[in-house]
Amino acid sequence: MIISYVKKISRESNLPIRSVENTINLLEEDATVPFIARYRKDQTGGLDETQILAIKNLLSSSKEFDKRKDFILETIEKQDQLTLQLKEKILQAKTLTELEDIYLPYKQKRKTRGVKAKEKGLEPLAKMLMTQTSDDVHYLSQRFVKGDIKNSDDALQGARDIIAEWVNERISARNKIRRLFEKEATIHAKQTKKAKDLIKDNPRDDKTKEALKYTDYFDFSESARKAKSHRILALLRGEKDGWLKVKIEPNSERALERLYPMFVKGRNESSRQVEEAINDAYKRLLRPSLETEVRNQLKDKADEVAINVFAGNLRELLLAAPVGAKKTMAIDPGFRSGCKVVCLNEKGDFVKYQTIFPHPPQNKKREAEEHIRHLIKKYKIEVIAIGNGTAGRETEAFIKSISKGIELKIYLVNEDGASIYSASKIAREEFPKEDITVRGAISIGRRLMDPLAELVKIDAKSIGVGQYQYDVDQKALKSKLDSTVESCVNSVGINVNTASKYILTYVSGLGNTLAQNIIDYRTANNGISSRSELKKVARMGAKSYEQCIGFLRVENDKNPLDNSAVHPENYKLIKQIAKDMNCSVSELCGNPTLIKQIDSNKYIGNAIGELTFKDLLSELAKPSRDPRKEAEVFEFDQNINDINDIVSGMILPGIVTNVTNFGAFVDLGIKQNGLIHISNMSETFISDPSEILKVNQKVSSKVLDVDLKRGRIGLALIEKTS
Repeated sequence: MIISYVKKISRESNLPIRSVENTINLLEEDATVPFIARYRKDQTGGLDETQILAIKNLLSSSKEFDKRKDFILETIEKQDQLTLQLKEKILQAKTLTELEDIYLPYKQKRKTRGVKAKEKGLEPLAKMLMTQTSDDVHYLSQRFVKGDIKNSDDALQGARDIIAEWVNERISARNKIRRLFEKEATIHAKQTKKAKDLIKDNPRDDKTKEALKYTDYFDFSESARKAKSHRILALLRGEKDGWLKVKIEPNSERALERLYPMFVKGRNESSRQVEEAINDAYKRLLRPSLETEVRNQLKDKADEVAINVFAGNLRELLLAAPVGAKKTMAIDPGFRSGCKVVCLNEKGDFVKYQTIFPHPPQNKKREAEEHIRHLIKKYKIEVIAIGNGTAGRETEAFIKSISKGIELKIYLVNEDGASIYSASKIAREEFPKEDITVRGAISIGRRLMDPLAELVKIDAKSIGVGQYQYDVDQKALKSKLDSTVESCVNSVGINVNTASKYILTYVSGLGNTLAQNIIDYRTANNGISSRSELKKVARMGAKSYEQCIGFLRVENDKNPLDNSAVHPENYKLIKQIAKDMNCSVSELCGNPTLIKQIDSNKYIGNAIGELTFKDLLSELAKPSRDPRKEAEVFEFDQNINDINDIVSGMILPGIVTNVTNFGAFVDLGIKQNGLIHISNMSETFISDPSEILKVNQKVSSKVLDVDLKRGRIGLALIEKTS
């Protein structure tokens, strides 16, 4: 069965057959995507995670497609209508659309007008009309006037209802109109009466403000084929919320021009009855059916784009530079309620909480200064993390004013999602005795120390780097974001003795149960001293061990490989190489001079391929390296404290907080983010903002316009960091 998918998936993914076949075999053996990408390059030909995930998704959809075929074959067989010809047609179907068109006449129907007409015995009349040989349709219909059929008009109406369904179910007819939709359909949007009345009667109402977001679509028309993905999602959201009425359709006359020649074969009264049935079929059945199909296709494509944008942003955020294991003070700033201050040790453990009131209305600056200086000294604070929300810039200025002469670094930290975490079940489990405000401050501090370890605890949709994340297919979104988190966790590598359960859950081959078992084991045994010791963890089978162990790090002086990305399956080879080089494994690790002297040809063969061996040498050169960059202190313009300080023409530093299909949002150090529209990113045409900018990238931008009323700042990109 699997072999039958290989050629199809190879063709659809444009990847070599051998690579696809080997990847599918590994997936069927329950190997994870990160494991295959990192440790099975020789089998896959060096496919990356994106390509392997594409194969995995295509394999899944192929299996689902075959399941649908089996269901349809079984259903039609139960109806005693499955001929050899029909069976072959179903088996040969290449797309789901083609398959569903074949199945349409056999689908279990509700009591449609056509079905009711057939039950009244009008199908023979419909067949007579379709021959289009009679000009006296009333004469033809007379013998059908009986029972519920009161007169000739009733009979003809029923016959037309049957013909309309025949037209709708004709595969060639559906394909003609489908192609017309694909090439010429237009999206029309109009303001609803609900929106119009609300804006007229309650111009200052909050709901009115919501409706006015869709002003650009109150009288809108655009080719469906050319519509941008974010516009599709905006239109559908506006329709869902009741502010817009949206239609997608081609020109009706052009549609009917394509249908008439297929069914109308004469110019008599029977032909006119058929023509009338075609008009009804298009308006009542074909057009709505294909509009739904096109809507779903446009929505699926828009979802895919939005989900990929979200995943790309999330990856950049998760792989943001950590400051590492440093004694940290974290501040969740505020005015009236004060600033919540927590101190964390180098492991991220919570050690102290204090509230200070350096800002209006209390203005207890001297008292706040004494508290901060005392905490810095007592807990030997090395870095300070300040949330970038309300009072963030003011708190940063206050801390800088009192920390002169003290060797520590001050960072503004994006606090999106911190409040979500603080109220979550995970936060309650971690800090059952602390209230929400304390948990939020702790999260800000830990996010600076290790963004990845902290952000995995938060629902990715709440982190603030998405685009229409609540409008897209939630199952597809979760799958993509989960695979992104998994990819990031495994690319960094996790210290098994300090990792939380929540980050261990995303390690290749683990899950909730094994993650908890690892925590329980290390607690009971005062830590884990080697990778091999993990085999003793409850329910850690051979397969799970194989999949996870290369991504888990154990600081071990006896065997430095345990703190590297070298998989234990290659330990024997590394020991042999060290022996051949007349040195120990410890002496070999991190010694580029020795590593350059290794003769690769001596070791590459059946047991290990060139790609894997190249990875081994790379890892030996820099064992236990963190692929993430080092955290840098960033300075916003100190003269800008709110939007009123910004004027056109200014050149301002900022940090990219979100990248969408239409542009990038930039944190300028104030409440409102600026927007660099895609048209203002480059002097040359670009189709995707992510080609130019990434989340967390530092930029310099020019202010183009400031809309104080709507709180909008238009920017143009001047310079960016690499």
